[in-house]
Parts: sequence; structure tokens; C-alpha cells
Amino acid sequence: MRRYPTDPLGARFRYWFDTTLTRGTPALVGWLALACLVLVVPVSSLLVWTDHRTPASLGSRVAAVWRNTGQTLRLGGEVGPPLRVALSVLLALIALVYVSTLVSLITTGLTDKLIALNRGHSTVLERGHVVVLGWSEQIPTVVTELVAAHTHRRDSVIAVLADRAMADMEEELRATVGATGRTRIICRSGRPSDPVALARVSPGTADCVLVLPRDSAHEDAEVVKTLLALSATVGEDNPVRVVAAVRDDRCLTAARLAGGAGATVLDMDDISARLLAQCAREPGLSLVHQELLDFAGQEFHTVTEPGLPGRTFGEASDACPEASAVGIVRGDGGVELNPPVDTRIHVGDSLLVVAEDAETTHLTDGPAPDDRTATAPAPPVGPTTAPAPPVPHGTSAGPATPATTRAPAAPPAAPPERLLLLGWNRRAPRIADQLARRTPPGSELDVVAEPRAATVTGIRAVGEAVGHRLSVLHRLGDPTLAETMDSLDLTPYDAVIVLGPDRRQGHDDPDDRTLVTLLQVRARERASGRRVPVVTEMTDDRNRLIAPVTPGADFVVSGRTIGLLMTQISQNPHLTAVFEELFAAEGNTLHLHPADRYVMTGRATAFADVVASAARQGARAIGYRSYARSLTAPHHGVRLNPPKAHVRHWHPDDEVVVIAPED
Repeated sequence: MRRYPTDPLGARFRYWFDTTLTRGTPALVGWLALACLVLVVPVSSLLVWTDHRTPASLGSRVAAVWRNTGQTLRLGGEVGPPLRVALSVLLALIALVYVSTLVSLITTGLTDKLIALNRGHSTVLERGHVVVLGWSEQIPTVVTELVAAHTHRRDSVIAVLADRAMADMEEELRATVGATGRTRIICRSGRPSDPVALARVSPGTADCVLVLPRDSAHEDAEVVKTLLALSATVGEDNPVRVVAAVRDDRCLTAARLAGGAGATVLDMDDISARLLAQCAREPGLSLVHQELLDFAGQEFHTVTEPGLPGRTFGEASDACPEASAVGIVRGDGGVELNPPVDTRIHVGDSLLVVAEDAETTHLTDGPAPDDRTATAPAPPVGPTTAPAPPVPHGTSAGPATPATTRAPAAPPAAPPERLLLLGWNRRAPRIADQLARRTPPGSELDVVAEPRAATVTGIRAVGEAVGHRLSVLHRLGDPTLAETMDSLDLTPYDAVIVLGPDRRQGHDDPDDRTLVTLLQVRARERASGRRVPVVTEMTDDRNRLIAPVTPGADFVVSGRTIGLLMTQISQNPHLTAVFEELFAAEGNTLHLHPADRYVMTGRATAFADVVASAARQGARAIGYRSYARSLTAPHHGVRLNPPKAHVRHWHPDDEVVVIAPED
């Protein structure tokens, strides 16, 4: 016969106790009553036997013990005939059940309400608030900038709806955004593409709605579904201003159709490619874009004053001592960026300015200073032969003596450029196309990328598409490896562009390879002794702070840039057309021009004279970059919208920030 080991007595008792508890509520109530009696009866007996006023008879003392026990447990405590005691106990039990049930119901109701609130399922009843739909890498940037934009508003509310736990969202926003001042941030949990969940943030009464792009391009369909749910929830009779973004242009048309006429849908890849191409050709432009896009410094504003109608754009610009006028917003919503100075401003039009605050921008009547002795000479002119004046009929014409006039000479042709692209991703073809549109004829683009089939095919396709404008050459190699970079000579290149891989290629953090590539570039710069302008695409702005590059290097953090742009457009819808033109390869764009193009260097001159000189050349000067402070963080010498009366000594290597047509 098989013998089993004997369990300890304590283990057997615990097992028996646990088994009785599994029998449900009656067992729990029984154990609770037994535990109370075990504690109450001995203590009551001790109180009775130590009280000198208690009768000496045993029956009286037992009755006293019962009375104390009943009063403690609220069981009546009546003494006398057994029937009377039983009835008192029955009434006490009825009262106990009623009170405990009432307390239980109240507790359960409050608990359910708290659980619902913690789950973020209650409805936000606000008006004029901002709704943010989705959770992605843009959320800290968007919420931070919205808080900064609403600093001077009272009772401002930002409602965030995402498919995450409300407590997690609130904790992360507290850590990344910090103090919000007068602005309240309300988080609600639910899928933004679900109309039931979407109704929790009341988008129909919101001032604007921001639909954040997903963290990967293959999830853009969720943005389209969210826009459809938003249209269904709000209705066609109550349109709301919507700003959204997608990563893959294949979903762009569908997103714009889903959003309707009141929606602005941005193409992230296209904007990132344009910025990278701009910054590669004019190092330092990323700092200018950063300043214009965030709400911490100078940004675009629209100004409407009674004295504007009837003035020309040049007169209005001269009347802004603390702002830089850059365009006109027409009454029908159209925007004219950098119009001719004689363009007339009509009733209902607004002045587009770069300023710290629209409320502090006022027009003056005093004449604008213009010291032409301090500005650069006029563009070079050359002799041209004008046709001889006509000879009246019937008179003899003498020898033809052509009249010599002075006309502007054609600017010299720009030399070809040579650019180096390290890495490859889905935005690389767009970058090559933008470079082909901007670089002079005969320019070259060398691509160093791994010999993957998709990469080789993509580079070959790009070469065929832009080959008549830009020569594209593929150099096989991994830019993160020292042997690959050691075989490269950075000296002949005008700029280097560093790209990280796509997330869908299996890389959890594309910036990891980007940082390693930047280390290799830094090593090559030290070996050659020549510093090459480097512009880097990153996905996380925190990695920019640890990037191993020279101070002042350009970074395009696509997620942060899109977040800033979405916030700016949400607060001023006219800026959609402004940034569309600024990012384009044609039209008026941002430039960093040499200071000696507008002002005499080596002497002190007011910024008003720089503005006047640029206006005579068809440009709008909005700031400058100091050569002496170009290595000083965080602005690296960039200052936008200095007062017109600001006087400084201009160095030959200083640059002027202008909005002007592409050269």
C-alpha cells in the first residue's frame, strides 16, 4: 500500500479555511460573524466582571455581557423572555441588512463612477476647445505648442483622445509638457476612428481638431478612418477646422476626400524631403524654420488695423517698427507672399508679419529710415545698345548713332554642386527630385547605401527620373562602417545628407544607425581637416541633443517639424498657403544670403537699412545670422525680426534671412 506524506496541521487548516471561503458570500458572512464574536464576547465579559456596579448574580452578569455584545454588533441587546430577545435580534438584522446594502450600493456606484472616469469614458462638455486625436511621436510637441499658443487665454482646454489608458496618457503628458498654466488638458480613452468614442471629446463644438499621423506609414489608413468618423460625428451642417497628416502619399488623396473642404492634410514625407533639400543647399535654414514654426519666439501673424486699407505694401512695411511685413492676406483668404511694394491693400485685407505677438504689432506714421550710404551698391549693370530713335518722314537720316544705356547685367551662371547622400529610405527619391529642381545644371548626387534589391532598384529609378537634371551615382557600402567611410573623400562635396532607415525595414529606432553614421562623418572631417555642411534627418528630437556633429549642424526632425506645422496651421489657417510656398522649389522661399548683398560690411548699420535694401532687390529681410555667434547654442546666431532701429556691426561672413524668389 502506497503511503502519502502527512501534511502539517497548519497547512491542513489553511487549506480547509480556503475551501470554505470558496463557497461564496454566506461563508464569508459566517466567518466574519464568528471573528467578531471571538473578539467582542471576551472583551464584553472582561468589562462586566471588572465593573463594581454589575450585580453579583451569574444571570445578571451574562445578561450584561449579552447587552454589551448586542450594542457593539448592533443586534438590539434586549433582555427578558427568549421571544423578546429573538424579535430584537431580527429587527437589528433587518436594519443591519438595509444599512449595509445601502452603503454597498453607494460604494459600488462611486467605485463604478471612479473606474469610468479613470478609463476616460466620460464626455467632455466644452466649447472652443482644441481636440487632438491619436497618439504618436508628435503628441508632446503638439500639446506643448498649443499650451504656449494659449498662454494669454483663460479657461483654455485641450482634449486628447487616443486608444490608450487615460492614466498613462496623463502621466506621460505631465512628464513631457510640464506646467500648463491656465490651460487644462483632458484625456479620454478610445479609438479616434470610433464615432462613439469620438463623441466623448465633443468635436462639433471645438475650435479645431488635429488628427496626428501614425508612427508608421502602413497605418495611414487609420487616419483616413478617423477623418471619416469625424465627418460622421460632426455632420456636414457643422463643419469644423481640421488639420491632419499622413506619411505615405498614396493615402493623401483619400485623406483629403475623407476630411472634406474644411480639412488640411499634410504630406509628411514631402515636407521632410523639401526641408532636407533646402537645408543641404543653404546650411542654417533649419534654425530659421524652427524659429518660425514654434510659439516660443517669432512666428507668422496676421494684423488688421483701420489704417491699413489704402496703403501700399511698402508703406505698411515701413510703418512696422517692431515687426517684419512679408505679405498680404486678402479678404477672400488668398495669400500674397512678398508682393511688389506698390501693391495696394484693400478693405478686409490683413498684413502678414513675422512678430512675437500680433497684439503688440501696431503701425506708425513716421517715415522709415533709409541710409543708402550704408547699403550695398546696386546690382552690376552692363552696356546695352538701344535702337536708334525713329526719323521723321521726309527728313534725311544721318549716320546711325546707337544710344548707350545701362541695364542690369545677367547674373553669372551658378557652378554645379556635388552632394553626398548617406543612407536610403522611402523619402530619398523625393529628396533627389527636390535637389534636381534646385541645383544648377551639371550637379551630382552620390548615394552611399547598402546593396539591397529594393535600394538598388529605387536608386536606378531615381537616376532615370532626374538624370536630365541631376546625375545620380550609387556607391555600394554601409555608411555605418568605418571601411566604407574611409574610402570616401568628403573634400569635393558641398554638403552631406544623412538618412536613417525606415521603421518597416525591421529597425526599432532608425536614429541608431543615423547616430553611428554621424560618428563616421565626424571622424572623416577630423581626418581631412575640412568641415562639410551636414544635414541630418531624425525621428526623435531627443537624439539630436546627443548627435556627434559640429555645433550648428542642421537637423530635420520630421516628427517634431510636422507637429509644429500642424499646430501653427490650427491656430492660423492662412499659414497653409504660406508654408506651402516657403517649402516649394519655386516661388518665394527662405534664404540665407550674404550680408554684403544688402549692406556695407565692416561698419555699424541699422536693420531698417537692410530691410530697405532688400526691398529694392525684391526680397523681404526678416532677420540675420551672426557669424560670431554661429557656434553658440541654442540659436547659433540666428535672430529673427530684430527691431528696425537695431544697430549692429556687420561682419563679411554674416548672413541675412530673406524671403525671396529662388535665384
